[in-house]
Amino acid sequence: MFDFNPSNTDAYASYCLAAVSFLTLAHTVKRGEHIRVTPILQHVGVKENRALEIVCHVAAVFLPTALAWFSIRLVWQSYTFHNFLQSTDATPLRIPQLSTAIGATLLAIAFIGELVALIVGYSTRQGQPTAEPARMK
Repeated sequence: MFDFNPSNTDAYASYCLAAVSFLTLAHTVKRGEHIRVTPILQHVGVKENRALEIVCHVAAVFLPTALAWFSIRLVWQSYTFHNFLQSTDATPLRIPQLSTAIGATLLAIAFIGELVALIVGYSTRQGQPTAEPARMK
């Protein structure tokens, strides 16, 4: 429309879109609004509910942690191999990749924090103690 086409905006946009998605998911996890299987959790007792939530959080920690690990590794490889975007500005590829790595790392930290809070005895739904909080000595 304006006869102006900056190069590699699609590459910048794709990495930033991934970063924004991860940052949004991290915020959703910290607010306790991520998708849960509540119909199953409603039909079990308090102890079983807590055990199922811990198992689900352990599984949920695995994926973002692996994603963060490989995103950071990809940034490091781009830095090591001196990869650049194929455009007129020749931006180092690690710069847009870094936003995705940061977002994935924050998502992993959010899930790890929720798992620790759940194990310590706080509900991840509203930040209130569960029926059986861990006792601190």
